[in-house]
Amino acid sequence: MKGAFAVRLATLPRLLALVSLLTLAALTMAEALHWGYEGETGPDNWGNLSPDYALCAEGSAQSPIDIRDASELDLVPVRFAYGQTANRVRNTGHGIQVDVEGDSHVIYNGIRYNLLQLHFHAPSEHTIDGQAAAMELHFVHLDPNSDMLAVVGILLEEGDSDNAAYAPVFNNLPDEADLTLGSDDDLDLATLLPEMRRYFTYQGSLTTPPCSEIVRWLLLDTPVRLSADQIAAYTALYANNARPVQPLGDRDLLRDSP
Repeated sequence: MKGAFAVRLATLPRLLALVSLLTLAALTMAEALHWGYEGETGPDNWGNLSPDYALCAEGSAQSPIDIRDASELDLVPVRFAYGQTANRVRNTGHGIQVDVEGDSHVIYNGIRYNLLQLHFHAPSEHTIDGQAAAMELHFVHLDPNSDMLAVVGILLEEGDSDNAAYAPVFNNLPDEADLTLGSDDDLDLATLLPEMRRYFTYQGSLTTPPCSEIVRWLLLDTPVRLSADQIAAYTALYANNARPVQPLGDRDLLRDSP
């Protein structure tokens, strides 16, 4: 018994050292996976933070892009089937997001993409002829049969008055990461869209790590207007959560003709 106790005592420092090494490894991994929008964890360094983020630096079909010199074609319309969802507004630590419940979806080129969530960036990630809008809204949809995404983007510009359709979100912005706020009123998703729905489209990526190149982008060319107060409420939390534009390269950039 005494010998066994001595062995356990002799082994204890090794166990503590092993625990320390495992803890250090876990912390290092967590730090590697952390990303942001400035400094050492900003967009210029995303590809170095983790092997999982390699496409952020090495990809050839990255997003966002500058929208210019698009080829106009008679494209199929994006068919929106948006309903209502519970107004639950979440601060992810990288931006503001609403996770969508229900059956809302779009149909594009005969494929149904189910709406998963919507989120915001400031300033806009996509630019038009080099000019950014105040903000950008992304509706993220999934094709469950292929795991490909269709993301509908809307540029948000400053207008003269509050946008009532957006009030349920902008009146409930959580000011801390991982905090969710909401209201009893549902969010009517269709009212967030502009009436005119011509669009630009190209094949691209997520604009955040891991920058996966799995996105069909559908950027509506008619902006939506928010009040200066609504924009200020968002930028008080996230003044810059936008990735810089990436090279278009040899990808096709198309615009729906009138």
